[in-house]
Amino acid sequence: MSTSGRVREWLSAVRDRLSPPTPVYAHCDIPCGIYDPHEAQIAALTVLRMDQLIAELTAPAMDAKPEDRAAYVSKLSRYTAVKEQHSERVKQEVRVIWGDYFTPDHAKQYPQAHETVWKIMKQASKTRQGTALADAQELVKAVQEFAELFWKTKGAQTKRQPSMQKSGGEIVYPAA
Repeated sequence: MSTSGRVREWLSAVRDRLSPPTPVYAHCDIPCGIYDPHEAQIAALTVLRMDQLIAELTAPAMDAKPEDRAAYVSKLSRYTAVKEQHSERVKQEVRVIWGDYFTPDHAKQYPQAHETVWKIMKQASKTRQGTALADAQELVKAVQEFAELFWKTKGAQTKRQPSMQKSGGEIVYPAA
């Protein structure tokens, strides 16, 4: 390295010590136009399935073996963690479509869009707070409404098909 290069490097290090650089965070906002509510639907069905599994768990008896108690706690912990991750995933997927895809014209054409997104955000939070199957089913329903609305903005008809998942439910697809 040349002498001037070393001096520049030294001056830069001194400057950084006197005034540390501020971290910069960014999100890729490339307008690729590829959006799909499918992942939000799968995440909502996962929340429902985790609540079903939690409801099926049988708490160990007071005189249960330590390994039975540990197995119960482990399953409950895993199901809860997955449920919470997927509740947040629903919010993330919907938030990206709402923020990056929907336009003011969409909002005018579909005035229920804002209320639908708001409902999903609140319902996803509610599913994180508890394990009521009705709350998870309501989340699935709201995400399906959002999926139908999304596909309408693209001029597509939709159809509902059985999800074929253990949670049951349906998935909204654009009709061919």
